Amino acid sequence: MQKVAFFDIDGTVFRSSLLIELVDSLIKAGHFPVEAQEEFREAHEAWWNREGDYEAYIDAVVKTFREHLQGVHYGDMADVGRQVVAVQRRRVYRYTRDLIKDLKADDYHIIAISQSPKTVLDDFCTQYGFDKVYGRLYEIGPQDRFTGAVIDEHWIKNKANIVKRVFDHNPELTLKDSIAVGDTEGDIPLLEAVEHPICFNPNQALYAHAKRMKWEVVVERKDVIYHL
Repeated sequence: MQKVAFFDIDGTVFRSSLLIELVDSLIKAGHFPVEAQEEFREAHEAWWNREGDYEAYIDAVVKTFREHLQGVHYGDMADVGRQVVAVQRRRVYRYTRDLIKDLKADDYHIIAISQSPKTVLDDFCTQYGFDKVYGRLYEIGPQDRFTGAVIDEHWIKNKANIVKRVFDHNPELTLKDSIAVGDTEGDIPLLEAVEHPICFNPNQALYAHAKRMKWEVVVERKDVIYHL
């Protein structure tokens, strides 16, 4: 029986958000209109000034992405996604990068679960040795152009669904000593589904929940890693 570890990616392994970087690059490449920046500018500034929360910002980016994805050719987004990964691929946290390496050495099956588009996730996660990647899949219509619809959104919306699916379809994997790493309250269902949850750089909502549940909390700040 092989042990398994689940990782959120954005803000947990990658030091930013692949979706944010992808949207910015799609705008710069002309596949999204320049005006799309205005749709999440206010939420971005509020978060940057610590007057709003990150979840409101990322929700605004997701909304912009879905509204402007319709009609974009799959090849164009794939090309931009590869460019994003080429530039951003080393901008990861030391703690999670090294944890993945140690778990791989211990023969863990490593799985990524993220709300970012699977197209860009696949390129990013391959270099870190992930065995399986779950991300948002967007429907492709005629002439290989996106329709804007999400495929099987109910699966990825609650990460515990993915955990159950993994164990249901892979009897060689064991729940014993299973690990999950997440950074926001959206990861709570994922963290609850394993034996050893790790809250890494948690936001306030996840931190409060972690303290109640006595989960491990790890914070990486500059070149120091704190175990709280």
